[in-house]
Amino acid sequence: MKLKLMLAAAVILALPLAAQAQKKPTKADADKVVKLISADKAKTKIYCDLAKLGDEAQQADEKKDTKKAEEIGQKMDAMGKQLGPEYAALMDSMQNLNEKEADAIGKAMEPLDKLCGK
Repeated sequence: MKLKLMLAAAVILALPLAAQAQKKPTKADADKVVKLISADKAKTKIYCDLAKLGDEAQQADEKKDTKKAEEIGQKMDAMGKQLGPEYAALMDSMQNLNEKEADAIGKAMEPLDKLCGK
């Protein structure tokens, strides 16, 4: 699955956050997350499994299966937490981005998809 779709699924399926001002993520934030995840084989596997779940979430959404999408979203949230606070903060802050900004962060995270064989 393309990283852009996974990021969109993570943002859409993430549990609602309390209303608060969050800073916009930067390429440096994304680079830090890529470095942290790619340096840890267990986290890399979790990330790749998360990408697979993102594919399933997209399929459930296309079929309008909200129950399954919600279940997958809960799994994705739990797995995202295993990737560390930096990853969770990056995903949470993606809600504050326009499409162009989100694309830039997505491109910065593409090396992770390559580790998953995508």
